[in-house]
Amino acid sequence: MGKGGGGVAPHRLDTVTQPLYARGMNKCDNKGTGSRPTAAIVVAGALLAIMLSSCTRPDGVVSLEDDHLFSLKYGNFEDQLNLFTLANPAPVQTRLTMRDGFFYIANGEDRKVLELNSYGDLLGIYYNSEGNPVPSFAEGEGSGTTASTRKAVDYPFNALGPIAADSRKYIYVVDQLPPERHEQDTENRLLLSQIVLRFASDGTFIDYIGQRGPGGTPFPYIRSLHTTHSNDLVVVCQTNEGMVVYWYDRTGYLRSTIPFTVDQLPNPLAEESLHDMHVSLENIVPSLTEERLYVKIDYYTGSVDTASNVESGIDYTGSLLYPLDISTGVYGEPISIPAYEQEVSDGFSRQDYNLPYDFLGVTDSGWLFFIIADEEGYSIQMVQESGDRSIHRHLEMDHRSILYSSISLSPEGIISMLVAEEDEARVLWWRTDSLIDAILKG
Repeated sequence: MGKGGGGVAPHRLDTVTQPLYARGMNKCDNKGTGSRPTAAIVVAGALLAIMLSSCTRPDGVVSLEDDHLFSLKYGNFEDQLNLFTLANPAPVQTRLTMRDGFFYIANGEDRKVLELNSYGDLLGIYYNSEGNPVPSFAEGEGSGTTASTRKAVDYPFNALGPIAADSRKYIYVVDQLPPERHEQDTENRLLLSQIVLRFASDGTFIDYIGQRGPGGTPFPYIRSLHTTHSNDLVVVCQTNEGMVVYWYDRTGYLRSTIPFTVDQLPNPLAEESLHDMHVSLENIVPSLTEERLYVKIDYYTGSVDTASNVESGIDYTGSLLYPLDISTGVYGEPISIPAYEQEVSDGFSRQDYNLPYDFLGVTDSGWLFFIIADEEGYSIQMVQESGDRSIHRHLEMDHRSILYSSISLSPEGIISMLVAEEDEARVLWWRTDSLIDAILKG
């Protein structure tokens, strides 16, 4: 049984991590109509909205409805997305993150970055003028102009990837260097071609981050970017042997490089198994408040054909989440992550399968979020850092209309998603942060 798939692959899903703010929960609230709610009304109404917009499924799991924030049409203008290549088998290069109520979308297909508020108002655009028209609000003002309310920054992007933002509203986005500047790591058999661009809150390009800091050696393939409460930057890269994490302070100075190879990962389940145990490093996410990494490992046991006495496949065994202190390099006690139970019916027979959740991220209050697609949307499991308590919720979604999605988790615990459909892209969120707040206060 494959990792994390659950036999359900309705569309392409990109999972990234990163944050909130004032928007009402009324699904009839449209941009530009009526007055916008005050922060006090939004906060007071959030808990009520969570209760009113939820229902209980037959399996007893509470289902949460999404709050549709805004939509984006397809096209090349400043307030549109270029997603015309969704029918192609190539990976989609459009990512979403959200910080303090502001949405940042890296539209790699159009080589531009959009900054929007929760009503879909365009606050800034960073674009490659070779393939994009000058934004209408910046015409006649020259490239790199910063209007009183909106930014238009011309930058020669090549191939955009993951995106993140910090509390200073600095934007970090992965880009690829031109081919003549690529490097080869012959020892580890890696192509080094990606960098992390940094832009200040006023749109000014600061520099790019490489492995050793500003202007450093390019990275191997970058899986994800993260920022902490102290505005540190954490870059997670994929390698042939596992992953490597680069941790920088707020100035871009390299603090730590932490490599992870599959053959050196903890494997306590091997002693309990009579068969070969296979280890899969699923994801690594930094703590938002401490110098700690959370390392999720999935374990699979080899299944042996009784007739030939040879390994015929692998079966999912379990998942453990390890906290790693980056100052000492020592793993803490792992948390066992309960599996997702999928029921498969065939005529009068029924069989249950255990499948691993994907690790979505961690909140500033220490709740760990896990996600898996099912036939009616997404199952969410929230586990306290201590492992003492877990909560299950379901996000209703019709996969049949979705071509691609990018999902993000905020430090407060809001799940937001960019959903690409045939005619437009929608931005949604689920206020799971209110659920966490109610538990903490209770």
